This record gives sequence, C-alpha cells and structure tokens, in this order.
Amino acid sequence: MQGDSADVTGHYLHSAPGPAPGEAARAPFALPRRAVGLFVGCCTALVGFLYFLTVGTVLGPALLWPRTRRHALVVLTGGARRLTSWERRRRSFFFGDRFPARHIAGQRILRYLATRTYVGMLTGIVTGLLLFGVVLAGLLLGGVVRGTLGWQELLTQVLLGSVLLFLDVQGLFSLEAFDARLARECFGPSERELLQQRIDELATSRAAVLQAVDAERRRIERDLHDGVQQRLVALAVLLGRARRGRTPEQADALLLQAHKESQEVLTELREVAWRVYPTALDNLGLQEALGGVSDRCSIPIRMDLGLTGMLPPSVETAAYFIVSEAVTNAAKHSTASAISVDVRQHPNLLVVQIEDNGVGGANAAGSGLNGLVSRVDALDGRLHVHSPSGGPTKIIAELPCA
Repeated sequence: MQGDSADVTGHYLHSAPGPAPGEAARAPFALPRRAVGLFVGCCTALVGFLYFLTVGTVLGPALLWPRTRRHALVVLTGGARRLTSWERRRRSFFFGDRFPARHIAGQRILRYLATRTYVGMLTGIVTGLLLFGVVLAGLLLGGVVRGTLGWQELLTQVLLGSVLLFLDVQGLFSLEAFDARLARECFGPSERELLQQRIDELATSRAAVLQAVDAERRRIERDLHDGVQQRLVALAVLLGRARRGRTPEQADALLLQAHKESQEVLTELREVAWRVYPTALDNLGLQEALGGVSDRCSIPIRMDLGLTGMLPPSVETAAYFIVSEAVTNAAKHSTASAISVDVRQHPNLLVVQIEDNGVGGANAAGSGLNGLVSRVDALDGRLHVHSPSGGPTKIIAELPCA
C-alpha cells in the first residue's frame, strides 16, 4: 500500500464499544484513584458550600434588588466558574473524563455547582458513616479477641453490619454515578448540539458515498474502455484478417489467435463483473466470496474467518469490498510477500483486519484507501490504518451489524 501517513483513524463508530459522541470518554482508572477523587470531591463540595454561604450572604441584598441583581449575578457566577473549573479538572484527573472545550452559561454553572455541592456533601456523610462502621467493626473484633462478646451477639452484629455496609457502598456508587452524569450534562454538549453533530456526520457520510459511487462508475468505465473494449477491437481485427486470409493455414492460425483472444476477453469481463458485484455473495455467502479474492490474488493470503451467523447484506458487501480493495492495494503497491485476513463476528459488530508484510506508508486519505473510508463511513463504522514506514500495514474495519 502506498502513501505518506503512518497511523490514521477513520470515521467514529457510534455502535462500537466506547462512549457515544459528546459523552465523556472515561478511562478505566484504578479503583484507589477513583476513591481519592471521591474524597477530593467531598472537600471541593465543602468549599462550594462555604462559597455560597459567604458570598451568597454578602450579595444577598444585591441579588434581591432588581437594579443590582445583574451585576451581583456576574460576581457570583465568576467565582462559581472558578470552582467549577476545579471540578472539571478533578473529573479529568481522577476519573479520566474528557469534555469538549466550550463556554457554559452562567445560570448553568450556578445550577451545576449548587447540585454538585449537595451531592458532594451527601457523599461525605455516606463516607463518614462507612468510616464509622469500620471503627465499630474494629471494636467488635476487639471484643471477640478479649472474649467479652458472645457468638449469638456477634452473629447479629455481623449480619446487621453486612447489610449496612452493602447499603453504604451502593450509596457511594450511586452518588458517584450521579456526579458523573451531572458533569456530562454541564460540560458536555447539549441534545441540540448532539443532534446537529449527528446531522453533520450524516451529511458528510452521504457526500462521501456519492463520491465513492461516482469514482466506482469511472473505474468501471476505464476497465471496460481500456481493457475489454480494446480486446474486442483486437478480436474484430483478427476475425477480419481471417476472413481475408489467402490460405487456409493462415486463416486457421488467425482463427486460433482470435479464439484465444475471445477467452481472454471473457476472463477480463468476468473480472470486471466480479469487481462490480460478486454474485457469490448472494449465492454462497461472504466466506465463499472472500475465498474468491484469495484465489485471484497473486500473493499468498491466509484467511481466518470467524463467522458465526447471518450478517446484513450491506455489511457483507462492505466487508467483501474492504478485503478486496485492501488486498488489491497491497498486491499493487506494498511489495508484500504475504497477506493475512481475519474476520471476526461479534454480537453487534463485524471486525475485519487485513495485514501485509510490505513496505508500509499507507495513507487513508489517498486514492488507494479512500474507497475503504467511504464504505465504512456509509455504515457508521470505524476504520483504523496503521502503516509505519517499513511496514507492516494493518487495516482494521469495524462495521456495526445492528
């Protein structure tokens, strides 16, 4: 494959595992780090409560008077915005949340900080109860060691403590989830922005599909004009010469050559028809169609197909052409000696991976792979191209099946 980019990623897959567009991308951080972030959130909630208590009390008369309310809100919102920026950094550092850079309205800031303060202080109370339970468990264990606690009383305390521990931990998880949802609603894009983003993506995808269809038509026209048509002209010339042959031996030789030319025309016409749409997809399925790609390639291909069920026709077609075009590009440009194709079917996803041991340097924005990007975009899929200089080149297409 050919190009100048080492690592590119195509269209975002909405149905693939991971956050939806506009949501916080939350990394799988370790539980201790998240626990520290929860404790820091309790402290920042206390700071927010003190801010509202002091500044709100000072600005209270100005907030009640209509003539000064606007300026007082500006002052109150300015401090709240700084505290909110701390919360945003806390969510990013301890929980791995990622939010788009955008301006947030003042009233939205105040609502978020007030709610976050309430949730943080409630989390602090629940955490305090958990620590208090740990202390009581230590005292209970000390009573067991000293022998001052009977087994019946110990069993009662253990059962009661286990229930309270379960409720306490569940409460902490619920409060943390609510805190994360608050951050997404405040810092993330609104429903209208998400809808507009989706409309833009669909418009871009539609334009790419139309361009891909036009490019495919031009390629078919070139194949017919430069290949099949020229061979048919040559066949007609041979037949004309055979008709005008002066001797039977010369006519037989020309007819033999014309027969050979007609076979080559049929082979090339069959290749063009196969590249337009392989009938094996409808008759035999994706596995047999990919087997045809392997048979026609001049480079050895190792096929590993993990197809466990029926696929939508659009997904089968896209997967076939992705493999076919990637293998064709590798055979033309990569100087590879081996190609591997791996197709894996998941419950709602088909993952297609093509890898070759060529020179690398493939560019997803170039003409060779642009068709792949368009096909993946048309299905709301995701395309990864990793092709460092010197190789190997790995192309991964993720196609939603739902």
